[in-house]
Order: sequence, then structure tokens, then C-alpha cells
Amino acid sequence: ELLEEISESDKELKESMKKAQRSGRIAEIRFALHLARKNPLVLIGSVIAVASIFVAIFSGHLTNPNAWKFTDLSAKLCWNNPAINWNLVNIAPCPGTAVHPIGTDLYGRDVLSMIILGLPIDLEISFSIVFSAFAIGIVMGSVAAYAGGILDEAILRVTDIFFAFPGLVLAIVLVTVFGRNLTMLTIAVLVIWWPLYVRLVRSQILTEKEKPYAEALRATGASRFRVLFLHILPNSIYPVLVQLTLDIGGVILVFSSLMFLGFAPSPLTPELGKLVSDGINFVSIAPWLIVFPGLTIVIVALGFNLLGDGIRDILDPGLRR
Repeated sequence: ELLEEISESDKELKESMKKAQRSGRIAEIRFALHLARKNPLVLIGSVIAVASIFVAIFSGHLTNPNAWKFTDLSAKLCWNNPAINWNLVNIAPCPGTAVHPIGTDLYGRDVLSMIILGLPIDLEISFSIVFSAFAIGIVMGSVAAYAGGILDEAILRVTDIFFAFPGLVLAIVLVTVFGRNLTMLTIAVLVIWWPLYVRLVRSQILTEKEKPYAEALRATGASRFRVLFLHILPNSIYPVLVQLTLDIGGVILVFSSLMFLGFAPSPLTPELGKLVSDGINFVSIAPWLIVFPGLTIVIVALGFNLLGDGIRDILDPGLRR
């Protein structure tokens, strides 16, 4: 009977602990949302990021998904929006009854439609690069920090090799050697991005694994895998998540730069950097070719950067106080 009472009390204690943990998590989530609502920059960044993702997901419904394939040279570089006056005498009016809110490009395609179709390309590639770099960083950085010794040194030296090259130059070399297609462009940017996450994860785990709770877990006989991936890594992940959010905008800028430099797989590819590149030679007669795609790149990158700053403020205990 005494043993049964002890087991029942243990069960009650465990249940109460689980309830306390759940209530604590709920309180943390509510407090995080409260902090987000108090920061207008976080709200602005969140709105921009969510709106960008929404447009990217539903781009095929917002405009014809094949519009980028069709050219109409009779509508080349035309403008028919009376709300914006560029004060240029050589602007050509758009023929027919077609409405082009922000003009057409040098192929006669609607610029707004090209921006809508270009946004999913940039976001899809940016997300794939950042999350791939995040996964590589988690695995290699965790192993390097927790194993130490020769393995740690080998991983560090490999990252040093990649850090020794200017990132954009290395990406240009890879694309030039292996071909100009979206897959190769994605791999080229990923190659210059993953070492940052390896170093960041490694530094976080090195700090975390020396704390008393990690030593206590090791003393109780917990396996190295369990201690690392179930306890140390979850407590080290927050700065990495912040960096991930910040890097989405950075990858968009780097990828757009490659496209701007002429590494687009096709002249008709509706990518934001490619749209700016197409308009650079027509800036004096069709400034909208640079202004609107360029503003889109800046606004989207700024939105994700503001969102990342907000997540850092919410997750950092020191800043929360």
C-alpha cells in the first residue's frame, strides 16, 4: 500500500509538472506576442514578410503564370499611368486598351506582372538556401563543438577555406564553370552561406555545453546524442533562428546581384535582379524599369530584416527585461 501511494504521488507530481510546463509555455507565447505588438517595427516587418509570402504563393492567381513567356514589341517601354508623371518627353503611350499600372519592359511585358512572377522565384530560392545552410550548420556545428579534437579542427579549417574567398566572386566562378541555371545559382549561393551557420552553431553549443545542467545530464549517464540534440541544441537554437530570418533578405540581395550581373538562365526570366538589369540601359527613357523592381527588392529584404530584429528582441532574455 505504501508503494502504491508513493507511485500515485509520483504520478501526480509528474502531471503537475507537465501542467506547469504547459502553462509556462503558454505564458511565454502570450508575453512574446505582447512584446511584438508593442514594437511597431516588428509589426511592419511581419506585415511585409507575410504579404510577400502571400503574393509569392498566389502569384499564379494574381496574374497569368505564363505572361513572362510572351513578348509584344509594339508595347515596348510604354507608360499609361497618369497618376505618375516622370517629366520625360520621350515616354511612349501604351497602344490599345491594355492597362499597365507601372509600365512595360523592353519586351512589352507588364512590369507589375513580372514583379509578381519574380517574387516567388526569389523567395523560393532564398528559403531553400537559408534552410539548407541552417541544416548543414546544425549538423556540422553540433558535431564540431561537442566532439572537439581533430574533427572540430577539420571542420573549422574547411569553413576557413570558404571564408577566405570573397563570397560573390566564388559564386560567380561556380556559376561560370558549371552553368547558368536556377539550380546551379542556388547551389552557388548555398556554398558561400553554410559556413556562417556552422560557426554560429558551434559557438553557441560550446557556451551551452559547459553549463551546470549539461554536466548534470552527463553525470546521470545520459548519452552524448541525447544531451546534445535533446537538451543543448534546443537551448542554443534561438540566435540561429534569428540569423536565419535576417539572412532571407540577404540571400535575396545576393541572388539578385548575380542576376543583375548577367547570370540569368534566360533573357525572359522574371527575376527581380534581372528586371533591374534589363532596365539599366533605359534609365533615362524608362526609369520605372529600375525603380519598381528595385523598390520591391529593398522592401522585401527590409521586411525580413525587421522581422529578424523583432524575433531577436522577443527571444533574447536580456533584451526582454
